Amino acid sequence: MKGGARFLAALAAAAALAGCSSVRIAYDNADHFLRWRAGGYLDLRGEEQRELYRSIDAFLAWHRAQALPRYAALSEEAARRLDDGLSREDLKWGYDALMAQARESLRAAATQIAPVLDRMSPEQVAYLEKRLADDDRKIARELRGSEAERRKRRARRMQEQLEEWVGGLTQAQVERVRLYAERAPLTDEFRGRDRKRMQAELLGMLRKHEARKRLPDFAAHWQQGRDPAHTALNDAWRREFDAMLLDLDRTLTPAQRARAVAAFRRYAQDFAFLAGRADPKTRAR
Repeated sequence: MKGGARFLAALAAAAALAGCSSVRIAYDNADHFLRWRAGGYLDLRGEEQRELYRSIDAFLAWHRAQALPRYAALSEEAARRLDDGLSREDLKWGYDALMAQARESLRAAATQIAPVLDRMSPEQVAYLEKRLADDDRKIARELRGSEAERRKRRARRMQEQLEEWVGGLTQAQVERVRLYAERAPLTDEFRGRDRKRMQAELLGMLRKHEARKRLPDFAAHWQQGRDPAHTALNDAWRREFDAMLLDLDRTLTPAQRARAVAAFRRYAQDFAFLAGRADPKTRAR
């Protein structure tokens, strides 16, 4: 489990640790996953560590009660919209809904972990800073290569992600994905600078012991302070991404559409099941 902003992101994503068929197992073990991730970023021992674990449990209890019912409703609505055929308005609805849920979950996660972070010593903050720098170097290595190579990797990743939802793509669909990868701007450099900006702001508030005061808003509005050029580039990327999805939607075979709709409905069923069931660890006690 992670410290800082990436730790918060892991908390917020706890309900989506695996594919549809294993969501229930993954969610029931989210606390173990998050504790393991935190160990690599936060140098905590004894009572500090136990307090972190309690903050994770509190967030997951909130997430089960508050977020999962919304995920279930959103997944069912997404299935309905996809079954009818997607429009630009549907894509905007999906993006806005996901962003709203992300902001709410990040704020809740930040609220729970902030007291732990506020008690970190200078040495513990330095440990987190080093681990974040290690991450930056790893990400930089993964992004090496020419522009052509990076665009080719993007096309391959996108094809793999789409095939998880709809099954094998036709040759025409693969070509449309390749066209998206060629047209959409690359944002790696801007994302790297933005990551460093957020890290600096996070580490600054930890050194001043201001996490309880500032972290929830910082986590929920992570895009504030972003370079306007980055925002413009992101908007251009989204236009190309949406155009690709709309084109692909028009070419889906009945089997492909049925598979994707069924996947969304399985998500809805899993989220609803988890939301309506007590935490198995609580029941065990």
